[in-house]
Amino acid sequence: MAKRSLDDTDRKLISLLRGNARTPTAALGRQLSLSRSAVQERLKRLERDGIIAGYTLVVGKDGEAPGVGAHVLLSVDPKGHDQAVAALKKLPEVQSAYTVSGSFDAVAIVSASNAAHLDEILTRIGHLPGVQRTTSSILLSTLVERH
Repeated sequence: MAKRSLDDTDRKLISLLRGNARTPTAALGRQLSLSRSAVQERLKRLERDGIIAGYTLVVGKDGEAPGVGAHVLLSVDPKGHDQAVAALKKLPEVQSAYTVSGSFDAVAIVSASNAAHLDEILTRIGHLPGVQRTTSSILLSTLVERH
């Protein structure tokens, strides 16, 4: 079966879920003028088609969220790319990683409990197989964040 493209209702549903992924399907249905079962079917299809890849927890400012974050730019040896990626995946402090254009090959988004922990993680990343060089930018404050 071919995947169909997103319609306006799908986009509105995704937007509502970005605001609060725990919104009950009945409440979503009221906001979208759909039945609860129609919302559930759309959610199943969006999940099956990989549009919705999962749901996550976002810890508020009063929670036990990591205290300091960084963007780590990485230069990776092309022959060691797979090793570097595999090693990054094993570090729980690496929240996400992306290939990028420009003078670096990848960027990793890192969270740590404090500055000393961040220093340890940055050192570990710099010593990963396949990683040639890193440059880090410490995150100071959040201006805009969408989930």
